[in-house]
Amino acid sequence: MIAASNSSQREQVGAQPLLEVTRGQLVESLHIGSIAVVDSSGKLLASYGDPVSVAFLRSSAKPFQALPFVEGGGVERYGFTERELAISCASHLGGDMHVQTVEAMQKKIGIDESYLQCGVHPPDDIPAFKRLIVQGESPTPNRNNCSGKHTMMLAYAKMRGVSLENYLAPDHPVQRDILAALSDLCLMPPQEISVGIDGCSAPNFAMPLFNAALGVARLCDPRELNETRAAACRKIVSAMTSHPEMVSGPGEFDCELIKIGRGKIICKRGAEGFQIIGLAPGALEGNSLGIGVAFKALDGDASRIGANLEAYSRVRPPVTLEILRQLGVLSIEQQQTLSAFGPVRTLRNLRGLTVGQSRPAFTLRA
Repeated sequence: MIAASNSSQREQVGAQPLLEVTRGQLVESLHIGSIAVVDSSGKLLASYGDPVSVAFLRSSAKPFQALPFVEGGGVERYGFTERELAISCASHLGGDMHVQTVEAMQKKIGIDESYLQCGVHPPDDIPAFKRLIVQGESPTPNRNNCSGKHTMMLAYAKMRGVSLENYLAPDHPVQRDILAALSDLCLMPPQEISVGIDGCSAPNFAMPLFNAALGVARLCDPRELNETRAAACRKIVSAMTSHPEMVSGPGEFDCELIKIGRGKIICKRGAEGFQIIGLAPGALEGNSLGIGVAFKALDGDASRIGANLEAYSRVRPPVTLEILRQLGVLSIEQQQTLSAFGPVRTLRNLRGLTVGQSRPAFTLRA
């Protein structure tokens, strides 16, 4: 469980060490950041560093960005499956199953990938990546990890009868509705939410970690929301927990954590070291409210490529697991299932020799 705080800890302000990487007996690298743990009533349950530091949500915003479409009846209008709703909230790997799911959505809407303004990048799915190279093909927008979100935005624009050509403009009705929904869920005035442009060209949002965590808690526990929005929140959470392979991809951390959570955990990574985690009511203890966690690694936690060509993040998975361990959320069995991700990892060189460890360097303050 979380450690009790003392007065000196409460006075700490600013980012603090999250994860340390050793070589031999020395700490060779140190990643710093901040954490906020908030329940759906708005109570700060635990923190580390500065829980009100402001950061862009990046792709962690995707479940929130789906809200206006879902509460407006878009799922029913287009006959979207839970699998298709899940990929609307995803940073998928660009594998064939992801592309096929997005294509099915576009067929229902009456568009194709030429409408997407997310740009292109190589898929993170290794078989798809290798096949494109062997066949001399270039990736297309549907391989983009944000293609599900963009397809959903286009569906919402078409449903509302507004322009599809400039659906990413900050003053477009689709984007105004998304900002309003995010503001309402996170209990933060829209004029206080900083807006920037994401890597996929969609508007993105910066807010204090506290408010981001509160939004996730209310997404997972929408008891205080009006019935239309609460129903939309439940649909989004159900889709993500039922189809974690759509949220990211098999073997990727978000997918595997949601899978072992058995309907009680959602998580969504964002670029530049941002992460959200949502816990369903009762996940912490029998009568606990929904809980949201948001944290930011200030160095950005850039992805690394292993010898098998798979990308991995050094900071977010072990820090997430350590937060859940300290909160007492995961069983020993669940922790063992995810042990390849941390929280403590043995580091080996290219010959397989043990050279050090990566390990959490924080204790949550109640």
